[in-house]
Amino acid sequence: MTFSIEPMVAADAERCAELERLLFAGDGPWSAAAFRAELAAPHVRYVVARTDTGRVVGYAGLALLGNPSHPEAEVHTIGTDPQYMRRGIGGALLAELLQLADARGGPVFLEVRTDNDAAIALYRREGFDIVGTRKQYYQPSGADAYTMRRAGAGEEPVQ
Repeated sequence: MTFSIEPMVAADAERCAELERLLFAGDGPWSAAAFRAELAAPHVRYVVARTDTGRVVGYAGLALLGNPSHPEAEVHTIGTDPQYMRRGIGGALLAELLQLADARGGPVFLEVRTDNDAAIALYRREGFDIVGTRKQYYQPSGADAYTMRRAGAGEEPVQ
């Protein structure tokens, strides 16, 4: 299976919300309206992984925060269709987000469920370190999250 990474468009919102319900049912999945609202914000960038038939099989979003002298970014979400997991889609989506963040410089932050071993391993491979824990971050499940940070260009990683 081949896929491409492309900018998300409003027409992708329904499919992304469908994937959210599959992936994050107990953690307040985003609605199509939430995705459309994110797309309208000037400081965010969203991408999708699309098969050669046009089907969206993954999505990811990034907020570009701070200012030019103190930039930072925050990964808002990454999701891959369960039928297409373990095929490099999540890594490709994350790489696209990191490229966008690195173009501005500064650190990149994200939250991830403490029990999501596959995602934590992916983030560690890309240079993220756990810098804190947010108790009962995900609602309504009450699951905890790690806050992870990737150093910006020229910064030393957190130890």
